[in-house]
Amino acid sequence: MQKGTFPLTTSSRVTYMRLMLLGFIFLCFSLLTGAQDECPLQLDPQRVVVRYGGSVEVNCNTSVAHKGMGWEASEGAVPKTNDSLITWRVSELKEWDIKTLCYINLKYKIGNENPCKVELNVTIYKTPDSVSISTVNHRGPMIEGQQYELQCDVHDVAPVQYLTVKWYKGQTLLHQTTFTDTIETPVNKAVTLLIRPDRADDGAQYWCEAELDLGAEGPQPSPKYSSEPLSITVYYKPIINETKLPSVVRVFRGYPEVLVCEAEGNPKPTISWSLGTNSTVHSTNSEKLNITESTPENVYCIANNSVGSDIRGVNVYIQEDNLPLIAGLIAVIVVFILFIFIFIFSIYYKKAKMGHYSLKNAKPSAQNGNIAQNGKQNTIPMKKLPQSSILA
Repeated sequence: MQKGTFPLTTSSRVTYMRLMLLGFIFLCFSLLTGAQDECPLQLDPQRVVVRYGGSVEVNCNTSVAHKGMGWEASEGAVPKTNDSLITWRVSELKEWDIKTLCYINLKYKIGNENPCKVELNVTIYKTPDSVSISTVNHRGPMIEGQQYELQCDVHDVAPVQYLTVKWYKGQTLLHQTTFTDTIETPVNKAVTLLIRPDRADDGAQYWCEAELDLGAEGPQPSPKYSSEPLSITVYYKPIINETKLPSVVRVFRGYPEVLVCEAEGNPKPTISWSLGTNSTVHSTNSEKLNITESTPENVYCIANNSVGSDIRGVNVYIQEDNLPLIAGLIAVIVVFILFIFIFIFSIYYKKAKMGHYSLKNAKPSAQNGNIAQNGKQNTIPMKKLPQSSILA
């Protein structure tokens, strides 16, 4: 016996061997059951999306030794074979709740002899026969501010869990609805939308769209089916154009003015005028009212249709027309200035025609002795008058 070692008794050796055997058995069992849980089968593809009545083809293969493998299916079943690659094929798939399994019998297996199986995820879809939109319990024009219900009907579509119904106004997405039903067969679905239209929605077009989003394995892009647009008519009360009808109007005496009252409403509003005595001038031929000096101080325009009415008040102020007086005063001033001008011009003209004479430094003429020539020679003869003629 060497130093530092301990001898094993016979009972200890038996116990040790038993523990080793149990561990080996446990390890082998764990490996075998783990392989069974994983099931060494590969499906390609692992999920298929097939249009109702369409064809489908899926491969199942393994890389381990086996005693046979095959496809279990109500359509296109493949009997057990020793091949390592088998294909499930259906040329026209019409079974909505089809269950398809690929199975394998492992060659080395302890315990349960049942084959391991892998289920194929099969989705069969059908696009809707029709998509339509309508109003619920209502016909004709809508009234501004009131609530209405629209309904979108999607007929004969599957599977509904992949369906999305979208609401649009024009090109604007308003709302969308999805479903949690797990029904595989085609169903009809009705989806509603509450709206409260205003005057800006008059003539707007609402429509709905049914989309089947079947994932990456489904058709791309996702199938979409739209309803015909629903064009709505909205009735709304009139609103008077305050820009064209001021609240204060000044009228010169003798010069009538015309007031214009325009209003926007649906249906087209009728226009009436009310004077201060509440008498109606006209409620037809017209949006205009002639204002004269006899018009009362307060005038009202009333726009009315089947939805409601709007009233706009106008204060009328009569002013004296001073234009003729001012024009007469200006005319008098112009005449006075013209008279002054003519007077001055006449004086100037008279002086210019008669001439000016100076007697300063005058010299008698050697010819006739008068002084009109200023000492200069003059070829014009001048006659000397006798004294008697001068005195006369």
